Amino acid sequence: MYLIVIAWFYVTLMMALAEAASPQGSILGAVITFVLYGLLPMSILVYILGTPARKRRLKARREAEQRAWDAARAAAAPSASLPDAGGHAPGAAEDAGIAAVRKEP
Repeated sequence: MYLIVIAWFYVTLMMALAEAASPQGSILGAVITFVLYGLLPMSILVYILGTPARKRRLKARREAEQRAWDAARAAAAPSASLPDAGGHAPGAAEDAGIAAVRKEP
């Protein structure tokens, strides 16, 4: 991918130098040529071709954060990670702030 970018920048640099060295050309025309033919299209191309790598990095970071969160939660309260692992019916709500679910009378 970077070989294409380097080659295209070389081509646009040569175009800009030809524009600047031309008797009808100007430095402003050379700068505009380099920006519009070189920098702008190549920045779009690099952004589009870099999308899969960005997605992989984002996914890896999210998975690492999830593993760290799971490990911290398991270390803090090993029994809280599996609330009904014993197979018995719960006797009461775990938190006093949670009301039991009942039918309306």
